[in-house]
Amino acid sequence: MPEDCCHPIAAHHKLRIPDTYVSSLMLDRALDAIAHRVGAIDREHDIPYLAGYSLDGRRIYIDRHLPPTFRYRGRDVAVDRYLLLHEEVEKTLIDQLHLHYQHAHQIATRAEEAAVRADAISWRAYDRFMQQYVKKMGDERLTKLPDDLDLKPYRDEHDLDLMRRMAAAAADPRHPGHADRSLRRRLDRALAMRAAKAESAKAPV
Repeated sequence: MPEDCCHPIAAHHKLRIPDTYVSSLMLDRALDAIAHRVGAIDREHDIPYLAGYSLDGRRIYIDRHLPPTFRYRGRDVAVDRYLLLHEEVEKTLIDQLHLHYQHAHQIATRAEEAAVRADAISWRAYDRFMQQYVKKMGDERLTKLPDDLDLKPYRDEHDLDLMRRMAAAAADPRHPGHADRSLRRRLDRALAMRAAKAESAKAPV
């Protein structure tokens, strides 16, 4: 697919129906517009839940072990495009509307599903491909976390075991972000707040 193509899937021509109607072509153009506004996509790190974003939202992280394509009916389908849409929608809803992660994630997943189906790809096949890598990465050590990773999804999910493993990885001197210590401080603070809430809940009224 040409890098300089304005709309890599759909040609730049007028729709036969009003552009306010549900349209695969218009959705493709919307994805293209989002892709042009994202600062960078990073595939150099270990990212829990497959994908995430930086604190400032200017960088989308996709786990380094996730293949960039999957095979569907004889063609190689690039997955970054759909993950990019999901993460941008989710981050915007959290930052601008202050939604809980779980609510923003549901809306973002529906947008991702619509984009996948608009490209004539089975959502079930796509999701099955993604889920197998989530399971594999759930068992591996997180050795290469980005220092500016937004932790809100993991805090809202109350995934304490994951955050503890992330904190241990960030505390390792071999971790790329160890010298900065920003990620470690934020993880320690989140874990401490969670522990304080748990103790408060146990206290007699």
